[in-house]
Amino acid sequence: MAGRTRTAGIDWAAEAHEVCISEEGEVTQRFSVSHDERGIEALASRLAKLGIARVAIERPDGILVERLLAAGLQVLAIHPNQVKAARARFAIAHGKSDRFDAYVLAELARTDAHRFRVLVPDGEETKALKALTRAREDLVGVRVELANQLRAQLAAFWPGALIFAALDSPISLAFIKRYPSPADAQGLGAGRMAAFLKRNSYSGRTEPAELVARLNAAPKGTAGKAEREARRAVVLGLLCALGPIVTEIAALDTQIRERLAAHPDAAIFRSLFRDPKTALSPATLIAELGDCRERYPTEAAMAADAGMSPVALESGKLRVATFRRACDKRLRVALARLADSTRHWHPWAGEVYRRARARGQDHPHAIRTLGRAWIRVLWRCWQNREPYDPARHGNFNRLQTAGG
Repeated sequence: MAGRTRTAGIDWAAEAHEVCISEEGEVTQRFSVSHDERGIEALASRLAKLGIARVAIERPDGILVERLLAAGLQVLAIHPNQVKAARARFAIAHGKSDRFDAYVLAELARTDAHRFRVLVPDGEETKALKALTRAREDLVGVRVELANQLRAQLAAFWPGALIFAALDSPISLAFIKRYPSPADAQGLGAGRMAAFLKRNSYSGRTEPAELVARLNAAPKGTAGKAEREARRAVVLGLLCALGPIVTEIAALDTQIRERLAAHPDAAIFRSLFRDPKTALSPATLIAELGDCRERYPTEAAMAADAGMSPVALESGKLRVATFRRACDKRLRVALARLADSTRHWHPWAGEVYRRARARGQDHPHAIRTLGRAWIRVLWRCWQNREPYDPARHGNFNRLQTAGG
């Protein structure tokens, strides 16, 4: 019937997706499609031919979402927690099924579309940065886990190997590989240490004699021969796993710098950092914010998504502000990194942080306060597509005028 709105809800799964099509609240079709090329192609084509106004799904990315967008469909990404909260509107019993969730999604697309953000695909350069920065984040997590395991093994029988500041630095890994147990380091003196450091292009400022002194000062383990051999094998195995991870992270850093240089928004975000060569934080900010300026119509919306603004709880006489947990964690980390770095060199940022601490806020809270202040600046620069200019920063200029 002409004028009737058709909406669709898709309950996403790894192997098959449940689909519900609703027309003005009346279910007209239910079906399932497999998560393969044939199923996805058939689904996108079928929804387009039916003239579906909106499609609701519980994830904002992935091949299925990209194919729906490519078919010209309007896609709403609805958080699973929002779907869970809405189930009670459509059923008395507390049951749950994939078919029912697809129906709930279709109804939310019909009745509450104004409450959810319509997905707008990012450009290719932004997608590339997102893939690289998120892959690097995952690899850093693996690196930290492997490094902690390696440190625990060395602390148990060979703490003398922990003589460098960073366990997963190239020079530290090379040293442990060459001397994986106390027996391998017998007779190691300042001369042999100097030769080792030269072979591995050590650029640190610690003298070989000082490194040897650290090694000799470390406590000696009491492990027997069998245990030492076993732990030596474990150490070498962990090194084999950790080394390639460290190398790949370095390779990703290079790719991120190259991709960032080619991104049209690079100048905007790099201008917020003291070192113009900074790449990781600006790239992460670009990747998480995306290209679509309409995604954050106000700076308050950006602050909420970045977890830099609190959640208000008000009931009767109770009025408190609590930590915002539901947010883009990666965006929050990137903004916190911006705030933490600028408080050391930017006069205005340092003053905002100092005042926050003077009010009794701990370091993480003060960083969020400063991050919230930076969002006002960042949002305006991002919307206007202009780099940060201190001469146009009102609060900074007022601080300078006051002699701060």
